[in-house]
Amino acid sequence: MANFDKTAVLGAGVIGASWTALFLAAGKDVCVFDVADNVEGEVTDYVEKAWPTLLEIGLAAEGRRGALSFAATPEAAVVGADFVQENVPERLPIKLELYQRIEPHLKASAVVSSSASGLMVKEMQAGWENPARFVLGHPFNPPHLVPLVEVIGNERNDPAALLDAEAFYREVGKVTIRVNKEVPGHVANRLQAALWREAIHLVNEGVASVEDVDTAVWAGPGLRWGAMGPHMLFSLGAGAGGLAEFCNRYADSFHRWWDDLGTPQITAEVAEKLGQGVADEAKGRGVDALSTKRDALIVAHLKAVKDLR
Repeated sequence: MANFDKTAVLGAGVIGASWTALFLAAGKDVCVFDVADNVEGEVTDYVEKAWPTLLEIGLAAEGRRGALSFAATPEAAVVGADFVQENVPERLPIKLELYQRIEPHLKASAVVSSSASGLMVKEMQAGWENPARFVLGHPFNPPHLVPLVEVIGNERNDPAALLDAEAFYREVGKVTIRVNKEVPGHVANRLQAALWREAIHLVNEGVASVEDVDTAVWAGPGLRWGAMGPHMLFSLGAGAGGLAEFCNRYADSFHRWWDDLGTPQITAEVAEKLGQGVADEAKGRGVDALSTKRDALIVAHLKAVKDLR
């Protein structure tokens, strides 16, 4: 793997600030660019708040908070960078303009990776004269806690760039998967979209409340999903016969359930109903309190499974 000691983060909202904290924790130099006037204060505060958690889960042993710098332009931020994580707003014209600006200033060996969740590599490649070392590295929020990164390229990529991106992400503590075929939403977002669609349908049909649907996930299959994925879990569910035996036993049941799944639309009325359900579930707790609880639960899980992986 190439040596990726110097990194740049372009776009320092919640995702970019989280990446910044993670890269610093891994001992990388990080240069940040964002158009916001208060970017230095906000990113520095985010890193300070995230640092104890990164230490707790063992990702900051080599960390250097002092290796953080800021640039006034994206061109300046990427000069000399080995790895660039791009997180600017998910509007294609903004991204294409950014790529055109930074490409002349990149090292030939640099990898540029976009955090985009709703855009596809082939769309974003239009901003590059040579997109060989531009990849998509889609994280889950917050990136400094949730391990998954989906790495995506296509036939216009240098295969070595994808390997370098995967190796870099693993070096900073991430778990990568390779998406072999571009589809909207990549892999994990499609999985959670499928689950949320049925969750909305169950609420709409009066089968269960928002809170009870959420509880059904975290207190039921969600616990198992934090350990293994559905194929392996169902394979284990059939014992020695494995997944083939599971399919023989339960295919008819799954076909019946699939035929009955809903196809709701998120109308204004549905959004209001779901929002009220979430408010009831929150029981007066605000965003900060709920986010703190979410992160504490994620950290507890990561610590519990660290030595079992």
